[in-house]
Amino acid sequence: MDPGDEIVALPRDEGEHLRRVLRLGVGDTVTVFDGRGHEWLARVASVVRRDVRVQLVARADAAAEPQVPVTVAQAVLKGDKMDDVIRDAAMLGAAAIQPVVTTRAETTIAALMRGARVDRWRRVALASVKQARRAVLPEIRVPLTLEHVLEEPASALRLMLVEPSAAADVEPLSAIQRLPIPADVTVFIGPEGGWTEHEWRLAQTHSVRLVTLGRRTLRADAVPVAALSVLQFLWGDL
Repeated sequence: MDPGDEIVALPRDEGEHLRRVLRLGVGDTVTVFDGRGHEWLARVASVVRRDVRVQLVARADAAAEPQVPVTVAQAVLKGDKMDDVIRDAAMLGAAAIQPVVTTRAETTIAALMRGARVDRWRRVALASVKQARRAVLPEIRVPLTLEHVLEEPASALRLMLVEPSAAADVEPLSAIQRLPIPADVTVFIGPEGGWTEHEWRLAQTHSVRLVTLGRRTLRADAVPVAALSVLQFLWGDL
């Protein structure tokens, strides 16, 4: 889309938000984005209940995306903690989030799909990128088992964060700065209780490097924030 195109209809939920929450009307100026990195200054052209249409006025400079696309392969956490992970990863610039059902996840793919969790996570991601003024909506993928994720086409770099107490041969995450900057990366982050030995050994057989964030054991829902922040710092995105 380019400024001067025909008037654009907002998604109905966004139209409702504009009218009822933001209390905007015809003639008001808003910023809109397409979820793929493009952003525009627009003017509200019409409001009919949830049917809101805007006229694109000019291109806007969207916030820069990280130079290295990161997929967060997150073990599904208990309760609403996955909502927090999705929110924070979307805010910090993750390119995609892959929910992973693991030995200690205490759920199944079927249960997640019955509960419409993926739809919920996609709504959480959308709200987060709007709050962060990010013009790219990360892909929220359908949950898979760890085995299936490992069989997927590999990123240029694959990392698995393991607890410092794990009996694995690990390196600090900061050691990644000695490597060439990868084209893309997948970061595997475990559930409450961490990865089982079988899981991290399986990951090693699929060329996944085992890394740690240090000697302290972090909450499972705090690890994605720390990992993404460290990687962006190492690759010059912070």
